[in-house]
Amino acid sequence: MLQIENLSVNYGGIKALKSISLEVPAQKIVTLIGANGAGKSTTLRSISKLVRPHSGKIRYNGEDITAIGAKQTVERGIILVPEGRHIFPDMTVQDNLKIGAYLRKDDQISRDISYMHELFPILKERGRQLAGTLSGGEQQMLAVSRALMSRPKLLMMDEPSLGLAPLIIKDIFAIIQRVNAEDKLPVLLIEQNANFALKVADYAYVLETGTIQMEGAGTELLRNEKVKELYLGTGD
Repeated sequence: MLQIENLSVNYGGIKALKSISLEVPAQKIVTLIGANGAGKSTTLRSISKLVRPHSGKIRYNGEDITAIGAKQTVERGIILVPEGRHIFPDMTVQDNLKIGAYLRKDDQISRDISYMHELFPILKERGRQLAGTLSGGEQQMLAVSRALMSRPKLLMMDEPSLGLAPLIIKDIFAIIQRVNAEDKLPVLLIEQNANFALKVADYAYVLETGTIQMEGAGTELLRNEKVKELYLGTGD
């Protein structure tokens, strides 16, 4: 449903992305892995229209959306969970969830908040608490839930495990798999924890200095010796 064709992004004289192409099929989890500075976040920011590409095309369900703005991108159901969470710290947990549904006109918002409470029970307990007082893991749960409240058609996640304890990381990735399986929600996942990412991904791309160096099924790349050596820490 998402196709990126020969996308290039420049920051001044720095070529952050160099003519990359990738696809996110309907109902699939696709991950981008790579070192810091490889261009992973720039890819998501380009799709979200937070940065403008120098060249190339972004197509969504057959429509060329390269030139539309960030608001129009969100209106099409392309939703980003940004790196660093970016929750509203001076608003309550409950109000953060409601903000996620600000474009919706249906009468199912309360039901979906209950669903978020089912996915992350701690958010129900913390409902009246200011979001800025939550732990890092709880803030990440809130950021994911806020994105899901928009009823996305494509969910993009930028480093959801960053700075989190291993048990919290497992919970976050379990939710990613659950919403993908139950809601048929396609996910584009940017993740430095390559081991977790490749285990949940249907398909994966390896970015190095702005170019795609390798691609394949997640389980296939898990067994790849170069990927093991560079990203999993298990090479010989």
